[in-house]
Amino acid sequence: MNVYDIPKEQHNPSYFKLNNQLNIPVDGKIQLHKDKEAVRAYFLEHVNPNTVFFHSLKEKIDYLVENDYVEEAFLSNYSFEFIKKLFQQVYDKKFRFRSFMGAHKFYTQYALKTNDNMRYLERYEDRIAFNALYFADGNEQLAMDLAEELISQRYQPATPSFLNAGRKRRGELVSCFLLQLTDDMNSIGRGINSALQLSRIGGGVGISLSNLRAAGDPIKGYEGAASGVVPVMKLLEDSFSYSNQLGQRQGAGAVYLSVFHPDVVSFLATKKENADEKVRVKTLSLGLVVPDKFYELAKNDDYMYLFSPYDVERIYGEPFSYIDITAKYDELVNNPEIKKSKIKARDLEIEISKLQQESGYPYIINIDTANRSNPISGKILMSNLCSEILQVQKPSVINDDQSYQVIGTDISCNLGSSNIVNLMESPDFGKSVRVMTRALTFITDSSSIGVVPSIKRGNDEAHTIGLGAMGLHTYLAKNHIHYGSTESVDFINIYFLLLNYWTLVESNAIAKERGETFASFAESDYASGTYFDKYINEAWFPETDKIKELFEGIFIPTPEDWENLRESVKAHGLYNQNRLAVAPNGSISYVNETSASLHPITQRIEERQEKKTGKTYYPAPFLSDDTIPYYTSAYDMDMRKVIDVYAAAQQHIDQGMSLTLFLRSTMPDGLYEWKTSDKQTTRDLSILRNYAFHKGVKSIYYIRTFTDDTQEIGSNACESCSI
Repeated sequence: MNVYDIPKEQHNPSYFKLNNQLNIPVDGKIQLHKDKEAVRAYFLEHVNPNTVFFHSLKEKIDYLVENDYVEEAFLSNYSFEFIKKLFQQVYDKKFRFRSFMGAHKFYTQYALKTNDNMRYLERYEDRIAFNALYFADGNEQLAMDLAEELISQRYQPATPSFLNAGRKRRGELVSCFLLQLTDDMNSIGRGINSALQLSRIGGGVGISLSNLRAAGDPIKGYEGAASGVVPVMKLLEDSFSYSNQLGQRQGAGAVYLSVFHPDVVSFLATKKENADEKVRVKTLSLGLVVPDKFYELAKNDDYMYLFSPYDVERIYGEPFSYIDITAKYDELVNNPEIKKSKIKARDLEIEISKLQQESGYPYIINIDTANRSNPISGKILMSNLCSEILQVQKPSVINDDQSYQVIGTDISCNLGSSNIVNLMESPDFGKSVRVMTRALTFITDSSSIGVVPSIKRGNDEAHTIGLGAMGLHTYLAKNHIHYGSTESVDFINIYFLLLNYWTLVESNAIAKERGETFASFAESDYASGTYFDKYINEAWFPETDKIKELFEGIFIPTPEDWENLRESVKAHGLYNQNRLAVAPNGSISYVNETSASLHPITQRIEERQEKKTGKTYYPAPFLSDDTIPYYTSAYDMDMRKVIDVYAAAQQHIDQGMSLTLFLRSTMPDGLYEWKTSDKQTTRDLSILRNYAFHKGVKSIYYIRTFTDDTQEIGSNACESCSI
């Protein structure tokens, strides 16, 4: 079933016309009431007439099960009386969409439809109920609690989880995958097969190429030399394009390369608009793995040496990705057995900025920053399609017959998001987060990606989850706080401290209940207790009066509370190796009727060009005369403010965040003090990347540029990892 197919529209429906009037001010004011009229008309003219009618809940569920729309197994965990009670609880909330876009997105992309895609088989409340029943796995109290979190829109599962939960014909519940290749043909072949398989079952795939020998490196036993990473990129791009879920989406993949790999310049050149078709990659995303040493060399305007991965692995006995370049840089430079070349670090920095202006790529992973704060034994090597997943990996060893001699550990992403606006109104903030943690943990427990054994092993051993947040700008505007202000940084600091605390509490409770921890817990900073030092040695509370007021009545742990948690974790462990990550929010943020992720809105009235229905307009949530002054567009904002907000959250997040930077090709006057002209330059991007690095941000996702002809370069087109 193509999730983008929708039942046939009524002839000349009024709801699009009403929605379009948002773009026509009257007496200088936006006609916000027209959007509410559009929602009502949408249900009356489209949703209600196109929804299959059932006389009772039992008739509906029996029909959905008998006709292979919904799985019977998860429903059989409950009595029908309980199922009826839960559905009643959800419907009693009398949920109503506030915006036309929210309703339209849900019924277009998420609601279960008949096989001919002509009629709807579920309403929003039904999808909520099926999610709650599915993720609770027979636990009635958890199902009721989860239904409450979902219908109150305090918690939002990732798109694959929310869309597929309970369906008979479905894709995987996880969002995306991370793989590393090692420097041999068997690994490359197995990696391509894995990419095909993982793309087929759903989700984007990130692949590290840093270990592969560079163009010109020798191939043992053969005359000639290696071709480098670019041909492998082309093979992967073709694989993703072929394995595209029956045409429902374009194959999605990202490749990562160390900035000290000799092929780095040709790697970046594959995204240039004027690149030769033999090397150009159109659909692959590019990411650079950047150690601290690169920033130092660029700052000092020094040459940088690029090292042969083949020689490094031959001498050090481990793949190139596992070498600490910053620590061993001089040693590598001075070793005559290691083939190397050199370029000016600033020349490469300029090339990175040029490409980000042109395409939005590459993503930047500040790998030493990520590893310094990593509490888990092992090394983080790369990230995913959206740059927020940062977890340790172990390499696999592949035999000539493509079987595994050694099964390493790779990564599957299991994501969800709290809705800041609604979670801050929860009657019990801690309970809400604990319920979210349980729901995410069910997904990792039930996931078994057997087609790629390294993915399965990584999931089985680590039980990782990634809880994040959406709606920051909405919450700030609603409470008359400017994005990037001292108050906004103060708020997000405490908010993520609480997410960190309560996910730790619940992961500890699960470990205690089951008598099981993640595999490497004993070697982690959690087991030693050192992870908790910063929370015990310093009291973390709101610092500004406004934020103190907003958190009034919400429990904030004291150093003593953290000390008690540390002792419990040391005694009983943690079930989840990783717990927090901030993913980008795609269409699901519209369904939640809140701003996406942690970044600012781009337009007060957003204009969306939908695939089959033309232009649709979406007013910023809670937009009013009171909130308009607080809804500054990201394109008119100093990006250092965005970085400050993300950096405040990052100090509590064990993984990463999808931090997008927004710039105009022609800059507003006075926005950046270093500007001598109003045109965006490579220097602007270099300064912002360095600012993010010095603020402790682990990764930068897209660079989005709003051009003078109102086009967006580098717009996020990835739905795979979007919450």
